[in-house]
Amino acid sequence: MSIINSKIKPFRATAYANGEFIELTDQSLLGRWSIVFFYPADFTFVCPTELGDLADHYDQLKSMGVEVYSVSTDTHFTHKAWHDASDTIKKIQFPMVGDPTGTITRNFDVMIEEQGLALRGTFVVNPEGEIKVAEIHDLGIGRSAAELVRKVQAAQYVASHDGEVCPAKWTPGEETLKPSLDLVGKI
Repeated sequence: MSIINSKIKPFRATAYANGEFIELTDQSLLGRWSIVFFYPADFTFVCPTELGDLADHYDQLKSMGVEVYSVSTDTHFTHKAWHDASDTIKKIQFPMVGDPTGTITRNFDVMIEEQGLALRGTFVVNPEGEIKVAEIHDLGIGRSAAELVRKVQAAQYVASHDGEVCPAKWTPGEETLKPSLDLVGKI
């Protein structure tokens, strides 16, 4: 069964955000678009480059009505320590969710069981709690926040324009497609 269009599963977790520890549940994601951004571990190598890139795009995502949740199997205490120790991670304003039990990581099917770490998984969740984008990378392959922004824009467009779809490399303002019998074989 595909994770696309499935509802997020129940969870409860503590996150580090803006100098505080906050409690989150699956219900925290409802009512707005969300990005759930899994990474293997704090104090590593590719992870800070990805999280720093995402932090650089956070204001743009917030202006689109999107909240970002980064998740690793570290604790919220470790997230705070990393935030305090790294100039790159200090830029982060979105919640850094601790998942030491692996519940959330398993819910999204990105757990590497033998290591207790998450794969690089990115999920875009609509306001109803349905997963609309799922992207999973091996540990050595970093992601692009600019491309993630574009995917969120496309998901939001499709959600608000019934019967239209976004072609490859679509960006806001470009033409979309309206699948129909007349369009078959003409693209």
